[in-house]
Amino acid sequence: MPDATIQQIKDKLDIVDVVSSYLKLERTGINLRANCPFHSEKTPSFFVSPARQSFKCFGCGKAGDIFTFVQEIEGVEFIDALRTLAKRAGVELKTFHPQEQSKKNNLYEICELACKFFEKQLEGSQMGKKAQEYLLSRGLTQETIKKWRLGYAPDQWRALSDFLVGQGYQRKEILEAGLTVVSEKGGDPYDRFRGRIIFPVFDLNSQVVGFGARVFSQGNQNKNIDGLALRSPKGEGGAKYINTPATALYDKSHILYGLNFAKLDIRQKDQCILTEGYMDVILSQQAGFANTIAASGTALTSGHLKIIKRYTNNLLMAFDCDPAGASATQRSIKIALAEELNIKVVAMPQGQDPADVASKSPEQWQTLVGNAQEIMQFYFQNALNKYDKSTALGKKQIAQFLLPQIKRQPNMIIRAHWLQKLSDILAVSETILNQELAKIKAESAPVPVAYPVILDKVSKTRKEILEQKIVSLIITCPQTLDFISQEHIEFFSSGAKDIIAHLKIQPAETPENAQVICDKFCEQKQELKEFMSDIVFWSQGLPQEQEETFSEIQLCLSELKNLSVKQTLEQITQKIRAAETSGDSQYLNDLMRQFNQVSKSLNL
Repeated sequence: MPDATIQQIKDKLDIVDVVSSYLKLERTGINLRANCPFHSEKTPSFFVSPARQSFKCFGCGKAGDIFTFVQEIEGVEFIDALRTLAKRAGVELKTFHPQEQSKKNNLYEICELACKFFEKQLEGSQMGKKAQEYLLSRGLTQETIKKWRLGYAPDQWRALSDFLVGQGYQRKEILEAGLTVVSEKGGDPYDRFRGRIIFPVFDLNSQVVGFGARVFSQGNQNKNIDGLALRSPKGEGGAKYINTPATALYDKSHILYGLNFAKLDIRQKDQCILTEGYMDVILSQQAGFANTIAASGTALTSGHLKIIKRYTNNLLMAFDCDPAGASATQRSIKIALAEELNIKVVAMPQGQDPADVASKSPEQWQTLVGNAQEIMQFYFQNALNKYDKSTALGKKQIAQFLLPQIKRQPNMIIRAHWLQKLSDILAVSETILNQELAKIKAESAPVPVAYPVILDKVSKTRKEILEQKIVSLIITCPQTLDFISQEHIEFFSSGAKDIIAHLKIQPAETPENAQVICDKFCEQKQELKEFMSDIVFWSQGLPQEQEETFSEIQLCLSELKNLSVKQTLEQITQKIRAAETSGDSQYLNDLMRQFNQVSKSLNL
């Protein structure tokens, strides 16, 4: 880039105006000062000199001109800082590819016009007003709706594309912007987003580059507001959420939803809250947590994490406490560890997502975020809650659960720290643990689901734990169902008994199929939904080999039977005491014989 262009931008922009658009500056003599945005401090040591058109922090040492400042504060390369400041200064950057630049400019214009069209529909159309009522019912304020430029797409085939054509754009350009879809039968492309609430997706400069859309139209099922329904029929057109496909502007593997609003807060707090969805981000930021973002229309990628690392190394994961959220957490933990980020987990209450909590109780959201657990602490707590460290079998199970996670740690010092802690807890030498660690392939090790024991619920009984573990084993390896006889089924509580009976009627061939069958069967029954809520968690750390799985389920069935037998013996014992008190010798003798008979069925 010619020096003349850079100087032209400097001549048109005052560093005080640029910096004050990010920070609140106060005058001190001929200079201005503020708390440094690049490190934590209570006493301002960040100074801006209007005379020299430069900044300097006497705390962390960062210094430079407007380009350096934007690079640091935005976490971008020089060329991106140049584009940002050129646009602000009204200076046109010459490019070696004018046609490509012109094409991108057209796409930006199309996305901006589409956003305005959707905003207008939300305010003016009948269905748009209903959609707005729904957003308000979810806890959003009018101010928030306007800030995030939320909109509504009419449930018509070409409402948006006809509008854009009327503004002078070609249907081919609208297609390239990802706003229309080509029919297999030919003809003009039709609108991608129809009958949906629209969430514009912004780049770091708050320019619209794409859209996410949630279904919202009339229907007879799941009625929400005045006969309106949020439905998700089969097929992409009826999916609950759809997003703009990859375009010249929109690369979903490198765009983080809400980062345009969150970047300064993430840097100042040195912490980023990562959620799953658009509403999670919007409501969390509305509640005061401006450092909240989400991956945009895709799973988290290493590209996303590299962008986050420009602002902070501290990542809090707050995903939904359901199978989809658990799966997202598994993937995210793996790649975040590879990027050597410091991971914590925000424990979500059962049945709620960040959007629910943040809208209903910002105070509870503050508590949950404040109590986020460092990932290895979380794993240790769950392993110790799940297994008995006082027994040899329990120690083995704890080690099998934790050693793969320790091996995943890329930093040798951190790995050594957690290995030493495990050694202290189990009273097993580090040498032995290192020998076991050497047998494990970190890449093939399962990542435990990053959710704690369900909040606000009483601790489970040993019987409940065993029942959930047995169902998990059946889902993990459907062949284990053959080990469960009619005699065993009698020892289960009603919920587990119903699930196992259903699986026997409708057997599964694969773990995925078994999970689907269970989920569908339990969907309409609240007590079964509660029973299944921890199944995803229990399925982690279970044996991977079929032979081990068979052995594990036999042990669980044996223990479940013993628990039932012991409960029966306890009931007989109470009757014996009553018979002794009453002096009924005949009844006492019958009870003693019964006690001896039941005792023989114990598996000792």
